[in-house]
Amino acid sequence: MNFLAHIYLSGDNDLLKIGNFMADSIHGKSYLEYPGELRKVILLHRYIDTFTDAHPIYRKSKHRLHEKYGHYSGVIMDIVYDHFLAKNWNSYFNENLEVYAEKFYTLLQDNNEILTEKTQKMVPYMTEQNWLVQYASLEGLEIILFQMDYRTKHRVNMQEAIVEVQLYYTELEAEFTLFFEELQLHCKEKLIELA
Repeated sequence: MNFLAHIYLSGDNDLLKIGNFMADSIHGKSYLEYPGELRKVILLHRYIDTFTDAHPIYRKSKHRLHEKYGHYSGVIMDIVYDHFLAKNWNSYFNENLEVYAEKFYTLLQDNNEILTEKTQKMVPYMTEQNWLVQYASLEGLEIILFQMDYRTKHRVNMQEAIVEVQLYYTELEAEFTLFFEELQLHCKEKLIELA
């Protein structure tokens, strides 16, 4: 799962949203340097990633891209699953995605001092280009895939995956819907366990 899913799966707690968003830039045991709430959500983030990578539905979705994109098929599928979450946002959350995204960008700016350096550098681009809302359209998805490809030094031309996404769109959306329903339940249980 990518940024939007991680933020959403943090629930209503602002500190958990921030921690889940920046957790990719916190490696190994360095999470222990953070206060309790942030430590908890970094572990939740890692749980989400592990659960996702091992899940048979996600693996089925990712497999369609594996021959052409290899290791990066997982990176692409994380972004594609965020596309389906954004596209169907009103089925999951009772606030407009544009409003939700704007509040989150403000939250990051207001709490800049607790963000990792890597996250601090990324936030202005994310806000300016409105990544969370951009996920919702295929055009936006293609732009985000291009940006991700740029960050990985154009190793596999990730933006070309839009062809496969369109080819398997119905199947991928159905797989996402089933998978995400299960993931939400597991995250609620994990948050209780970590409390």
